[in-house]
Amino acid sequence: MYEVNETVRIESFSDAVFAIAITLLVIEIKVPGHEQVAKTGLLYSLIDIWPSYLAFVTSFATVLVIWVHHQRIFAILNKYDHKLFYYNGLLLFFVTFIPFPTALLAEYLLYRESKVAAIFYTGIFLAISLSFDLLWRHVSKQLLSKNAIMLKKDEALEITKQYKFGPPLYLLAFGMSFVSEPLSITICLLLALFFALRGWPFKEPL
Repeated sequence: MYEVNETVRIESFSDAVFAIAITLLVIEIKVPGHEQVAKTGLLYSLIDIWPSYLAFVTSFATVLVIWVHHQRIFAILNKYDHKLFYYNGLLLFFVTFIPFPTALLAEYLLYRESKVAAIFYTGIFLAISLSFDLLWRHVSKQLLSKNAIMLKKDEALEITKQYKFGPPLYLLAFGMSFVSEPLSITICLLLALFFALRGWPFKEPL
């Protein structure tokens, strides 16, 4: 049974989860200790923690893009069903987990265990990509009325075309983490940029 609703409560709850997750990311950037600063100086100590900045920027950009696309989906959604709560909850489950692999990557990127950290980090983004794909498949097939499809046809087609690249590309990043940790992180950052470019490369030229 489907119910007509503005889905305000789902969006409000989701926005709160995104806000908490994105805020927790910066907490993982640790202030250099006094002993380290005494040895190398504050400037060099700040430079030495560049893996923390890289992990933060990549995770922040990805969470921001996820939130934007989440808003994009709900902007054309005009009803909900029981399953939507769980598909949305699955996505939020992985989003709330992002700060942990981000901290793990920042801590171990320059050490021998960097491969494990990178695998864990890219794995969470692969899981998010798959859960986002499940959410959109359910919304597009079950929860878009005919009127919504007619009014937002181009928007829905753009989302469908762009999202089909998500799982395979994040699977590539995950697979690359077994070979090259820096390259796998770079791919994740580039994918955040790719999905930030709304509709590209699927819009018709003017």
